[in-house]
Amino acid sequence: MNAVLQPRARGMHPDEWAARVQLAAAYRIFDLLGWAEMIYNHITVRLPDSVTGGDKQFLINPFGLHYSEVTASNLLKIDLAGNKLDPGNPWPVNPAGFTIHAAIHDHLPDAHCVMHTHTTNGLAVACTEGGLAQNNFYSAQLDGLVAYHDFEGITIHADEAPRLLASLGDKPLMILRNHGLLACGATLALTFVRLWTLQRACDVQVTQAPLGRAIAIPQAVAKKTTHDSFQFDQRFGAGQDVFDAMTRLMEQRCGTGYQA
Repeated sequence: MNAVLQPRARGMHPDEWAARVQLAAAYRIFDLLGWAEMIYNHITVRLPDSVTGGDKQFLINPFGLHYSEVTASNLLKIDLAGNKLDPGNPWPVNPAGFTIHAAIHDHLPDAHCVMHTHTTNGLAVACTEGGLAQNNFYSAQLDGLVAYHDFEGITIHADEAPRLLASLGDKPLMILRNHGLLACGATLALTFVRLWTLQRACDVQVTQAPLGRAIAIPQAVAKKTTHDSFQFDQRFGAGQDVFDAMTRLMEQRCGTGYQA
């Protein structure tokens, strides 16, 4: 508890500290799930207006740290251009990491959180012409929720942003062809369960490949399944209960050092 209260004593807004603790937990959960990619890839959150006064400011992992090393205190606070707003933090920002995130945060008001992964099975599906197959329990929950964007190389060029946003449209999930998976949402927890569902769908799809042609799910059934999927519904926590359970599991296995 002292680690949680200490930054407030240094003048940090409590809403910023709460966002930092939750985001640090997410990085540790990604590592627990095997979604870490050395020091690469990112989860970003926009800080609330109560902290920024309406300015667009974000938290991102320090470039050079493994996900298992991310803590609430060492997360970087940056602006929309990726400039550091906490000069006392010695870690750099990965410019390639924030290009996609900045475009989505800037143009989609509900994109509080953006997550991007290069998991093996997610990338494998991203490399297939057909993309995500509508043939399993998890993909059936994502009917009409997944966009696609063609590969243009490492995402360090700002001119890709308009094309990426056009590809994303109003969908909360994107398969970046030949690249990986991306999710966004109004809360970190909702973004997490969306990405988790897409990842599970990819896992099943890759595993079933050697078994032969899969049974397709009819469009009407997929539409109904997506509508009935309770984990996305505000009445059932919109993923917060899932994220809380994963946080408890992570703390049991890895401790609470992420709160420092």
